[in-house]
Amino acid sequence: MEVKTALVTGASRGIGRAIALRLASDYLIVAVARSRAELDSLAAEIREAGGDCTPLALDLTDGPAVARALAGIDADVVVNNAGVGIIKPLLETTPDEWHRQVDVNFNALYHVTRALLPGMVARRRGHVVIIGSISGRSTFAGGAAYTGTKHAVMAFAECLLLEVRDEGVKVSVVSPGGVATGFGVIDPAAKTWALKPEDVAEAVAQV
Repeated sequence: MEVKTALVTGASRGIGRAIALRLASDYLIVAVARSRAELDSLAAEIREAGGDCTPLALDLTDGPAVARALAGIDADVVVNNAGVGIIKPLLETTPDEWHRQVDVNFNALYHVTRALLPGMVARRRGHVVIIGSISGRSTFAGGAAYTGTKHAVMAFAECLLLEVRDEGVKVSVVSPGGVATGFGVIDPAAKTWALKPEDVAEAVAQV
């Protein structure tokens, strides 16, 4: 039986980790994040459950490094999940904070997808899944950088869909609202109203 591969970015914690664990029953997981220790922990958990996981410590904002690291990986699914949110008014947002969000939330999406998409097109199958946000359709005070990147993600996905749908490649965006993780400024324990990371992972699995 053919083993299919799912590459998940931002896989070391939160939503990404939950997605990797959920997909591991059906896919060989390539788990990508910056933290090698957390990736090794994830890989051990997946293997203990009977799956297989290749951890890949990588700075997704480094385009050439991404291209080198992902060369030769035939991904049937790529889940672009890596993201960062620095929520503060524009006049309090430093240039480094602005560029970090654009680089992680949007430019990394290009680097990863651009590296893996040619193989999908050549095989005439594959699925690009992007973890968006409801802030990709609505805004809030203090979110100029973050919501700007999530609006850009929606446009990217809709354009890509039109480019590759005749090539056998699917493009989907999963856009949750608040999720009880360490992401953002609210203590996860206080997010009693929020989705769990496993809820988002289940949505990705359904897609």
